[in-house]
Amino acid sequence: MKIVIAGAGAVGTHLSKLLSTENHDCVLIDDDDERLGGVDSNYDIMAVCSSPTSIKTLNDAGVHDADLFVGVTRFESRNITACMLAHALGAKKTVARIDNYEYLIPGNIEYFKNMGVDSLVYPEVLAATDIISGLKQSWVRQRWDVHDGALVLLGVKLRENCQILNQQIKDLCGPDDPYHIVALKRGGETIIPGGLDILKANDLAYFMTTSEYIPHIKRIVGKGDYEDVHNVIIMGGGKTAVRAALTLPENMHAKIIESSLERCERLNQLVDRSNVMVIHGDGRDLSLLREEGIRNTQAFVSLTGNAETNILACLTAKKLGVRKTIAMVENLDYVSMAEGLDIGTIINKKTVAASHIFQMMMKADVRNMRTLMLADSEVAEFVAAEGSKVTRNLVKALGLPSGIAIGGLVRGRQGLLVNGNTQIEAGDSVMVFCHRHMLEKAERFFKKSLLPF
Repeated sequence: MKIVIAGAGAVGTHLSKLLSTENHDCVLIDDDDERLGGVDSNYDIMAVCSSPTSIKTLNDAGVHDADLFVGVTRFESRNITACMLAHALGAKKTVARIDNYEYLIPGNIEYFKNMGVDSLVYPEVLAATDIISGLKQSWVRQRWDVHDGALVLLGVKLRENCQILNQQIKDLCGPDDPYHIVALKRGGETIIPGGLDILKANDLAYFMTTSEYIPHIKRIVGKGDYEDVHNVIIMGGGKTAVRAALTLPENMHAKIIESSLERCERLNQLVDRSNVMVIHGDGRDLSLLREEGIRNTQAFVSLTGNAETNILACLTAKKLGVRKTIAMVENLDYVSMAEGLDIGTIINKKTVAASHIFQMMMKADVRNMRTLMLADSEVAEFVAAEGSKVTRNLVKALGLPSGIAIGGLVRGRQGLLVNGNTQIEAGDSVMVFCHRHMLEKAERFFKKSLLPF
């Protein structure tokens, strides 16, 4: 596929690097030569130093035959303009990064489609969604609800008190068991497990289950003494914090600690909710944290613009007794360090946004997609097309490549776990787990085809 990306910032650069490893024809446009850096020499990317809203530049970049055009510069209006121009010049699909939540209202989205902007991406909203999902259970590193909880994905760190350690997957995840273990992170290795794999202490295990069995999983992984999250402290009052506060469940109470008095005043205008309090101060101040009840807080979320500050703040919160910590880590080089320091949940806006954009490239029907960042793998919700390969045999006879696994499906509104004897039907929403860079191999099983396999 041919993809043209406008904007060599964090999202654009990360996305172009990701696409270059997938053997796509990728062009990266930016009018700042320093931002382009050495991207084109280190990766199979064509870098163009010019304005992404120049018609000549877009023509020279080959937008007329682009399968996807992505506008992710720092400026919302520039992204929208570039997408409109790219659409007019022949790009098949366009996506623009925005920072105005009003544009995401369903009725307004249609206006943009009529103008040639097929999809809008607001990274802070996507990150806030992941934060709220992570707060639903204090003992879970990552959670993803599929079809309003018909299926649930839970990422859990296994400790020595876990009841299912040192057992083979085939003895734990049979046809009648209420969960499947679909991915493991062990040290620096990512495993899409088979029946003979064994669970070990300190594995990060991803469970696919249904919502009614979450208490069962909590018990068997040894997390029964973890409290539900009722009180949250958020450090940093940026856009992500605002979106998280506005979507915070009613049964949770949050305190946003922000060092800028001017920003605090603005936060009080933006977040007018009875369960959210804005506090002027430094979230690294231990006396302030104690004064604001850190010892009665079940979750601490650090969302400043500095990764080191967020990591250290979360470590401080853990020492003060907070069990659930979430850190915004924008520098990917720090992700493994944060994991090694046992920071609970790590949020990275550019990987979240890149996953959202990446799903638009799929030829099969992909409703949603997530990067399991700590596990270096992907999970995607594919809809099985009529006549697709995945509908022609039982799962055990599909010949899925190593590194690809099916965890569950939603049929109608019912979530079902998948085993070897499952027959997938056209229209099923199927959860597929795979090593990074293997999504396109998985996609082949779900595309509509008239050819025999």
